Amino acid sequence: MFPLQRGRRLRINESIRSLVRETTLSPSDFMFPMFIAEGENVKVEIPSMPGIFRRSIDLTVEEVEELFALGIRAVNIYVKVSENLKDNTGKEAWNPNGLMQQTIRAIKEACPEMIVMPDVALDPYSIYGHDGIIANGDVENDSTNDALVKMAVSHAEAGADFVAPSDMMDGRVLRLRQGLDAAGFHNVGIMSYSAKYASAFYGPFRDALDSAPKEADVVVPKDKKTYQMDYANRIEAVKEALWDVEEGADMVMVKPGIAYLDIVREVKNAVNVPVTVYHVSGEYAMIKAAAEKGWLDNDKIMMEQLMCIKRAGASLISTYFAKEAAILLNQ
Repeated sequence: MFPLQRGRRLRINESIRSLVRETTLSPSDFMFPMFIAEGENVKVEIPSMPGIFRRSIDLTVEEVEELFALGIRAVNIYVKVSENLKDNTGKEAWNPNGLMQQTIRAIKEACPEMIVMPDVALDPYSIYGHDGIIANGDVENDSTNDALVKMAVSHAEAGADFVAPSDMMDGRVLRLRQGLDAAGFHNVGIMSYSAKYASAFYGPFRDALDSAPKEADVVVPKDKKTYQMDYANRIEAVKEALWDVEEGADMVMVKPGIAYLDIVREVKNAVNVPVTVYHVSGEYAMIKAAAEKGWLDNDKIMMEQLMCIKRAGASLISTYFAKEAAILLNQ
């Protein structure tokens, strides 16, 4: 029997396609990751991430105001810490006058409605480039959690709306929730990097912050595989996300993005909180490199990947394409 149902009737032109489109994107779906540098009037492009810069606080504030005008409502911020401030305790991470804390205050003063989600992890502050305190040849879980609580509370005191633990220590969401509540910050949320994989896609990000594991005069792990997830695992991601929700996470994150869409859908089906997806630096760099060669169309691939991430179940997408995509969507 020749088909009575013809799918092509719903694809005849863009007007029809827009009427039946199942997934849509808007600038408010995006969070923009920002890299902060010391100094004034500093804007340094990251070689492996064309179009992405380390900015001083003054220029960061200007960029945040532009982002807000485009409809972007959240920024995730990371700091490039001076070498002389790094040690194995991470104590600069909770300095009330540290670069992160100054940045949070400046953004919230200039653009109070922008949601600020600072990164909570010790790798930018560590002489070893790891996400926690090194003890007995490994990253020590519980003492690292103690440090992360101090860090998160200092972010809340500076005006952060959410804290974003990316360290992958066991139990850190519960410790952060307890610490924030004890300090009176009941309304500061937690966006937990719940399913953060030990991925090779993070290379350009580590260039931006000089946060890759380093050789040392003591025994340290050569990589982050003892705490970040094995990319062969799927069920473990659901388990980690459920644990974080039980411990008080308001949002959970899957990282990386486009190569892990099966995980995004699994997590989305399992939890009852918003799911954030980090479209990471390596994924950004691959598109930029191919576009520079003329092998791919930057804008078309960018929008397709962002739509696919949203379709897979993301409520919020942290992406270096946020500004570019918002400009296109506004047009």
